[in-house]
Amino acid sequence: MKIVTDCAADMSEQELRELGVEQAPLYIQFPDGEVSSLDISTDTFYDRLEAMTPNIPTTAMPSGRLFADIYRKVAKFDKNIFSLHISSGLSGTINAARAGIEEVKREANVAVWDTLTLSGGERFQVITAALAAKAGWTLHAIQERLAKIREKTEVVYTLDTLDYLARGGRIGRVKAMAGALLHLKPVIRVDTDGKYSTVTNARTIGKGMSAITDHLYKMYAGVPLWVTILHGRFADKAEALAAELKEKLNISKFEVMRISPVLGVHTGPGVVGAAVVPMEIVKDLI
Repeated sequence: MKIVTDCAADMSEQELRELGVEQAPLYIQFPDGEVSSLDISTDTFYDRLEAMTPNIPTTAMPSGRLFADIYRKVAKFDKNIFSLHISSGLSGTINAARAGIEEVKREANVAVWDTLTLSGGERFQVITAALAAKAGWTLHAIQERLAKIREKTEVVYTLDTLDYLARGGRIGRVKAMAGALLHLKPVIRVDTDGKYSTVTNARTIGKGMSAITDHLYKMYAGVPLWVTILHGRFADKAEALAAELKEKLNISKFEVMRISPVLGVHTGPGVVGAAVVPMEIVKDLI
């Protein structure tokens, strides 16, 4: 069985290569043309994003035809394909995948999975699926494990500004204006329905990071965890959040990663947060 995902999973090139995962691009539409998220570095993207302020680029998902082409390519090596994607509550990518599946149903056996999350949370599921597939697990067994991971994973972050979410239509403009006037830093999580919800609002980024730490401690307390710190171009805040989490949580596996440009369109560079999953659910594979 081969695994397909999308770039919202924030997988590194090394991970994709070593795990044999095929990745579908998402697209960033700048005024001077469209760029595949696979063809632009994180820092180049943020340079271009900041240069075009107060405007922002838009994003576009891959087409069903592109997914069909990916499935045909993968089917040359294995006709059994498992395709995992960013939450249907945040993107229509999974619908494009389903359209692609219809095109190749006589050429490949493709199952699709809604991760109901994104970024580091989606990555946990993709890595688990790829390792389980390599170990010879059945599709049903993999899906059962992913359902547990999906239930127990938390993705939570805070933002330096609401401007990018507002310009991208992800929150109401009135709410964004109110937040800007009060200098609020929202703490946002991916809820069980795969959509964003607000945990709280903080007065500063520092207090927002402390709120993230408190939120995660209430959820997991002393449970051994796999923690991935995520940020756009906010390395100092990522270090500070890492220090807070290491002090309060029981961390078994830890890493710091950058979020992909296609997600950065909606957050701007000033985003920092974490994806967390209990190690108990993944330790037999990781």
